[in-house]
Amino acid sequence: MALLKKKSPRRTQLKKRIAADKFAFLKRVADIDIIISILIWFVFVLICIPILSFQSGTRTDSASEIMLEWHYPNFVSVAVVVLLASFAVVLYIYNYQRRIIKNHLRISTLAAVFVLFLFIAKLGFVLTSQTFWATGTAIAAAIILSIAYDRRFAIGISLFYCLLASFINSAQPNMNLFVIMTAGALTCCFSLREIRTRMKLLEVGALAAIVVFVTALALFFIDRQDSVGSVIVSSAYHSVAAFLVGMLIQSLLPFIEKNFRIATSMTLLDYSDANQPLLKRLAMEAPGTFSHSLLVGSVAEAAAEAIGRNGLLCRVGAYYHDIGKINKPGYFVENEMGSASRHKELSPAMSHLVIIGHVKDGTEMAREYALPTVLRQFIETHHGTTLVEFFYNEAKKKKGDKQSEPSESEFRYTGPKPRTKEAAIVMLADAVEGAVRSLAEVTPTKIETVIHNMAMKRLQDGQFDECDLTLRELSQIEASMSKTLAAHYHSRIAYPKPLDEPALQQQQTDK
Repeated sequence: MALLKKKSPRRTQLKKRIAADKFAFLKRVADIDIIISILIWFVFVLICIPILSFQSGTRTDSASEIMLEWHYPNFVSVAVVVLLASFAVVLYIYNYQRRIIKNHLRISTLAAVFVLFLFIAKLGFVLTSQTFWATGTAIAAAIILSIAYDRRFAIGISLFYCLLASFINSAQPNMNLFVIMTAGALTCCFSLREIRTRMKLLEVGALAAIVVFVTALALFFIDRQDSVGSVIVSSAYHSVAAFLVGMLIQSLLPFIEKNFRIATSMTLLDYSDANQPLLKRLAMEAPGTFSHSLLVGSVAEAAAEAIGRNGLLCRVGAYYHDIGKINKPGYFVENEMGSASRHKELSPAMSHLVIIGHVKDGTEMAREYALPTVLRQFIETHHGTTLVEFFYNEAKKKKGDKQSEPSESEFRYTGPKPRTKEAAIVMLADAVEGAVRSLAEVTPTKIETVIHNMAMKRLQDGQFDECDLTLRELSQIEASMSKTLAAHYHSRIAYPKPLDEPALQQQQTDK
């Protein structure tokens, strides 16, 4: 009878839904990116444990060598600490920099840097019995993290490194060393917001050296185990190590930028120079586009700073966003210079292909000229997947009632959409600058209306879906762009004509 019992459709549907949810969960767990990241973490832990577990033994008289001893209790205790600390860092990364989990190159580079620094600190301690090696590597890790990531993430991961490096003497973990390293690392993280000058890293290194010296001096005096002279010398060693690391990182900055695929403010300033090959070509071959890009950069920079984002990145990215127009400058209205439009000889579909082609051309030119990856995003995303409205409407007019209307998807850019707030700002600045320029009469009220309408159109079209831009930030961006463009298109007083001009004109006519 139980076999003939009628099943409830609702219960069946619920079971299917539960099974589907379980399958989705298993799919997320079995994600290949997560598996690779777990393997990288596992390898990192396996390498760190033996590095920190070995300790220096006695120096033999015959061979005058340092013997390395390995003790089972040491190995177990260090392994437990490394496992727990590494697991905590995984949770920290998952909550605050989740994108790194799928960026295997970056997470591998970060793990390799930590392993290298731990090895240097351990080797230096084994050879010299001095702990300033750990302080130097902690300062280096903090500086690199502050350059490559935001300060919150840099502080968290720097503290993780300080915890591991405090075990370089595995027989006796040093709490004083942990405090000294933490003081220097936090100083670097808080003082290194951006690198706009070549002296910045030296200034940060000097400040960290002062903080490390004072901290080490205070801690060594609290212990009162050594004489005053030895305490000052030990503190000076830590301080000098911190300062020298700042000088070393300054020389290795291009290498760091290349491996972490970032561009510091100093590099961005270099690329903003008008003598850069691409900008020079843009100014010579597409002067209208060059002028447009300069204004977009000014508008985007002010808007980015209004919401606390990287204004310099927006400005330099805007300089390069239209470099693809160099290949066919005459097909873009800002470069026509009063001549007839070349699109009159082309069909709307062909004109659309020419227009959207500047994005692909710009991306290829960026690779050819080795532009930093952080600048290429502005070339790829400054139109997102928006509709080329002018040629779409032209195509609709030409087809009329004879054929079905063309699909919007045929006249859209291929994307991708902006993934960062800076890219979204440049997209909007590019659109509003062209729209305001096309106004017959430019007034502050009309500028505000155009900018608001354009922002709402992009928002409703889903162009900001992937960049986490809030409505409050969008409102602040609109206000900033309105102010900047109103200042640029300000009105002027007409120059008065000379009083004797009619008489001069009459004399010239009589002659």
